[in-house]
Amino acid sequence: MVIERPNFYILTGGPGAGKTTVLEALRQRGFGCVDEAARQILREQAAIGGDATHDGDRAKYRDLCLARSIAGYEASDERTAAVFFDRGIPEHKGWGLQVGAEEPAYVTEAIHRYRYNRTVFVFPPWEDIYCHDEERKHTFQHAVEVCASIAETYRQCGYQPVEVPRLPVADRADFILARLGQA
Repeated sequence: MVIERPNFYILTGGPGAGKTTVLEALRQRGFGCVDEAARQILREQAAIGGDATHDGDRAKYRDLCLARSIAGYEASDERTAAVFFDRGIPEHKGWGLQVGAEEPAYVTEAIHRYRYNRTVFVFPPWEDIYCHDEERKHTFQHAVEVCASIAETYRQCGYQPVEVPRLPVADRADFILARLGQA
């Protein structure tokens, strides 16, 4: 069974591109928002000494992120107003795979079943705002590569990536809302 929520919008891109900051700005404007599962999991894994991380057991990390992403999708019961997600289920495509391995059927099924609005807002890499923190330890070049890969993944999954311009936070939020006709 496919669940389509045309009022669910994904904010995505490489790490450190400003997605979470803009998500918070949209939340402050009264919109429903769903936080990224990956950061929560990384904090939890650090607290327990677990290895379900992007540089540890990637398959376990993917599965935890996928489960939380599905839970966030299902917990959002809004049917008309825009709801914004810090990343979406399709981003788990290809994660944790060994070279030459096939995508697990449950990942493919989740991507097919839980559908968002076709418009996906991609935050391009932005070196001026990129910084490291406890969970984000990759290089800026890694962020560039991740962004390109994510945009292609969304295209492959039937979505239309729209690049969010490098602007101040409020202007980025305005750009997104203008695309939704809610400016």
